[in-house]
Amino acid sequence: MARRPARPSRPARPSRPARPSRSGRSAVTADSPCPCGLDATYGACCGRFHAGPATAPTAELLMRSRYSAFAVLDAAYLLRSWDQATRPPAVDLDPATRWTGLEILDTTDGSPFHTTGTVTFRAHFTRPGGPDVLEERSRFARHDGAWVYVDQV
Repeated sequence: MARRPARPSRPARPSRPARPSRSGRSAVTADSPCPCGLDATYGACCGRFHAGPATAPTAELLMRSRYSAFAVLDAAYLLRSWDQATRPPAVDLDPATRWTGLEILDTTDGSPFHTTGTVTFRAHFTRPGGPDVLEERSRFARHDGAWVYVDQV
């Protein structure tokens, strides 16, 4: 995910943050609202993909589950859902970063009937330096029935 300046566009549909834990970090449980912003609990939404063996049926749902993986610091899921041809050896997640909202701006293909797709999104986050936004157009492919993140376009 590369950082690009935010452009004015339609209003953000921010995800609902989970309740802070004693450490100040959001404690996401199966009953918490899903970080991806869909109207479902984490356990019924992205958490089922993180726990496996369920896989996201569309490129957009994989994108949402990967965003949620950043929010809950699930590096193993990020690596599992990354195309092996472009996957790095490790993912270093910053626990000081708090992911605060996801906007899906556009999708192309990526349905259960496609083998490739793209998702353009805007991810909002806060870290010690203040709030920021990441905008990216990601490419996805389906291998053996499972969607994987390939790279950014």
